[in-house]
Amino acid sequence: MLPGVRSLVRFLIWTAVILGLFLGVLRAVAIRWLWLPTDDPVFEASISPTLAGGDLIVTARVTHPVFGDLVLCPEPGAPERYIIGRIVGEGGDSVRLENGQVFVNGKGFRSERGCDPNTFTLQDPNSDEEIEQICHWEALANHLHMTGSVGGFKVRPEDREFDVEEGTFFLLSDNRLFPYDSRDYGLVEVKSCKETVVARIVSAEGWMDVDRRLDYIQ
Repeated sequence: MLPGVRSLVRFLIWTAVILGLFLGVLRAVAIRWLWLPTDDPVFEASISPTLAGGDLIVTARVTHPVFGDLVLCPEPGAPERYIIGRIVGEGGDSVRLENGQVFVNGKGFRSERGCDPNTFTLQDPNSDEEIEQICHWEALANHLHMTGSVGGFKVRPEDREFDVEEGTFFLLSDNRLFPYDSRDYGLVEVKSCKETVVARIVSAEGWMDVDRRLDYIQ
């Protein structure tokens, strides 16, 4: 092997080693990337239309999530599993869910506009049938995020109201028709929720799914 080629190979090897170590440290202390499961229809329905099963997402670790953030936390009572939900209630807040809308301390949040496209399809976790659901953008604090509405469906989640205890969050699913959130698993301890969902790298369809790659998540 020529000396110049040998030096280039050595440089590339060391570059790969250093980059690998850097990414390893970064993942250990700052970020995490993971594939969302495709074998849990309840979970998958609850995170749509923002995310979907099979997505490769990135979370910021050891953060201090605030109202409106989409977070990944251990499931209360089953820490080997994780949940994804949006913070809509903090200690001292009163949260009311009414006809698919959320009210915090009596204040509602407006729908800005319809999505493009304005419908999406998913598997109904109760019947395994594929259904079409309406999507719209909702303004929640400084977050503008997609939600799945309850419009057009007779069976909807029941209206409920909660008082959020100090040191806890109330998490709400972006899908208002098929939620899996604090109505099911209860309030979540603030100290357990340290990961904020920040991006989707690719969907289950891979890199060629242009509309769902390199998405910043609000």
